[in-house]
Amino acid sequence: MDKLLVICGPTASGKTSLAIDCAKKLESEVISADSQLIYCGLNIGTAKPTVAEMQGVSHHLIDIVPPERSFSVSEYEDAALKVIERLTSEGKIPVVCGGTGFYINAILYKMGYGNAASDKAIRQKYEDILKAEGKERLFSYLEKVDPETAAVLHPNDTKRVIRALEIFELTGHKKSEQKDEITPRFDYTAIAVDYPRSQLYERIDCRVDIMFNSGLIEEVKSLIARGIDLNCMCFQAIGYKEVYEGLKNGLNESTMRDIIKKNTRHYAKRQITFFKKLQGIHWLKPENATADRVLELLNERH
Repeated sequence: MDKLLVICGPTASGKTSLAIDCAKKLESEVISADSQLIYCGLNIGTAKPTVAEMQGVSHHLIDIVPPERSFSVSEYEDAALKVIERLTSEGKIPVVCGGTGFYINAILYKMGYGNAASDKAIRQKYEDILKAEGKERLFSYLEKVDPETAAVLHPNDTKRVIRALEIFELTGHKKSEQKDEITPRFDYTAIAVDYPRSQLYERIDCRVDIMFNSGLIEEVKSLIARGIDLNCMCFQAIGYKEVYEGLKNGLNESTMRDIIKKNTRHYAKRQITFFKKLQGIHWLKPENATADRVLELLNERH
């Protein structure tokens, strides 16, 4: 089984710099697992690494989608696995870096749905609903019949949402009632930096201030001028949505900053909860979160 290094965890925890340091030592490349870094033109509000910050390390799945386009989890999965396959064929250990949990799960695990049958007609029905009414409407169907499964999926993960609905319609039982076996694709080592909550929140506040000082409002205005609005998936990102609504409702910059800081803290809490459930993850104290320590853990496992 091919080896994989995953640097994950909450926003503002230093994932990017740690992943770059690790990739340099491994003479490898970084694969982004961030659902907002995929978009071209969303730079400031996503804290997208600059060319200088990348330090000569190749990064993948950044700036690959125009902001007006949606991008599914299955598209991400296909693109990421192709890069990983290429790197492993070259004898390199890929470094996956990001805080989007459903992206990371799409890479790490094969989809498993027990022994439930499939039905093309049922699947087509829900694909038609997705096309006609959108992913949020599709997701609402799952929330009604299987809230437990809905709680661990994301509306963007439409392939799994449709499959869960298909299982319920075929069997009358929830997918959450099945004991699906999780099958890892890779022999992975996962790392997250475990900042004390108060310190993490300070880092979040500082990052938001830097975003505003760097021109977040101007970036949002430029996207609006291109016709990007809340109907576009990219504008659901924290930072962009709040500024968009703030501009629309005449809020001042200070209020927008406070709302974004609060929403980002809430998001970080959800990320921590998600990654606490990731099998075999190592949570490192900030002072121990170095590339040397990460590679020690990688070598211990292998």
